[in-house]
Amino acid sequence: MMWSPPPASQQVSVTTPVPAQSFRFATPVLPTPAALIAARWLFRLLTLVVKLPFRFPLACASLTASVLVWHVFGWVALAVVWSLVDVGLLVWWRRRPSTFRRWVGLRVLATWRWWWVYARQWQPVLVVAGLAETYAERHYLPRIRKVTCSEWADRVRVRLVAGTAPVDFENRVTELAHGFGAASCRVTVLGPRDVVLEFPRHDTLAEPIAALDVPAVPDLGALPVGLQEDGTPWRLRLHGTHVLVVGVTGAGKGSVIWSAIRAMLPAMQAGTAQVRAIDPKRMELSYGRRLFASYADDGESAVALLEQAVADMRERAERYAGKQRAHAPSTSDPFVVVVLDEVAFLTAYHPDRDVRRRAENAIATLTSQGRSVGFCVLAALQDPRKEVMNLRNLFPDKIALRLDEASQVDMVLGEGARERGANAHLIDPDLPGVAFVRVEGSPIPVRVRAAYVCDDDIDAMAAGDSSTVKASVMEGAA
Repeated sequence: MMWSPPPASQQVSVTTPVPAQSFRFATPVLPTPAALIAARWLFRLLTLVVKLPFRFPLACASLTASVLVWHVFGWVALAVVWSLVDVGLLVWWRRRPSTFRRWVGLRVLATWRWWWVYARQWQPVLVVAGLAETYAERHYLPRIRKVTCSEWADRVRVRLVAGTAPVDFENRVTELAHGFGAASCRVTVLGPRDVVLEFPRHDTLAEPIAALDVPAVPDLGALPVGLQEDGTPWRLRLHGTHVLVVGVTGAGKGSVIWSAIRAMLPAMQAGTAQVRAIDPKRMELSYGRRLFASYADDGESAVALLEQAVADMRERAERYAGKQRAHAPSTSDPFVVVVLDEVAFLTAYHPDRDVRRRAENAIATLTSQGRSVGFCVLAALQDPRKEVMNLRNLFPDKIALRLDEASQVDMVLGEGARERGANAHLIDPDLPGVAFVRVEGSPIPVRVRAAYVCDDDIDAMAAGDSSTVKASVMEGAA
């Protein structure tokens, strides 16, 4: 007869009824037979043994080969084999360090971090973060499918619990980042119940970025203006959209604007693109005013520039009507970028109400009708409140540099951006140019840093010969 522990009387608790309740039923506690417990642990052990070769194929193969060599040839042969392997790895590391790190170093690191950082803390972090589901008094956790490491981040591939959605993780990125000791967390959806959590191991944007080299043939839909957090180029789209750049004083708005102008320089010199600049401060854009097709630095001239852009836009739209639906930059119909530095001066702070009204109407017309005919508005702003700038929703692409308040993040990047990791209000003041970007069609903010274009770079750009323009070494902050 199969043995099982004798039932104990204290396993079923008897509760005295309270005055308001004549009867109270308690769920009986039944002892689990020891044989079932042993069978369960044996099944888990067998499952682990079967899965290990698939989870760690190289390690299992090495261990199996070592056991066979030892069994057939003895300890001496095993020591010789492993000595040769070590020498080969050492030579590989010295001769091809990049490939060695990619095929060996990062794989070993991924195995270590899978066990020490993620698997070991997976349950407590997810339970505390509210990502564990409960059904019939049991916890159901998403499972770690795979951990891979790149040069800068860990990628944890996760299989979700049935009935949950990736948005549950997107709304808990801050808790996940702090739980696993990372600076941030990004969620990427690969398919149904299949997501990847990306945890940076170090800040790749901590060092300033010198002005990028001017491209020989600029792509107006993907202008290189800096770097993304994963080390790839940050390419800013201007053609076919409008861009709003928001950040406090010293956050690096000038870095974004000048990097975009620098990347367009060959097209500007060829006549297929032009910049019309408005600079109420007379400090940021005035330094390179020779580059611009038109320039304004006071209320009346700024409104005149905007209204002229509206007139040109309408004239072009009238010519295109019934003939073409998309704009192709040319010398006859160049791509026009209207750069508005400190746009709030025209929409909220100018003392003349008529100037504010005319400026707001012109900006609204350009941003609502201009992109299909080759007009783009690149505006910079410090305060994103609606009473200062109520046209935010007319800018499909938005860039949030360092902000004053947490609530401003959602004002700029849209509702839920802060929950998805866009903590622009926490950007270090010593990191000008660092920002979070949310482009049209994507809800996931991306952390980036714009390159710094110094005065010498602008002088070289204004000289008119793009072949002499070089990326200067950065000496100051944006």
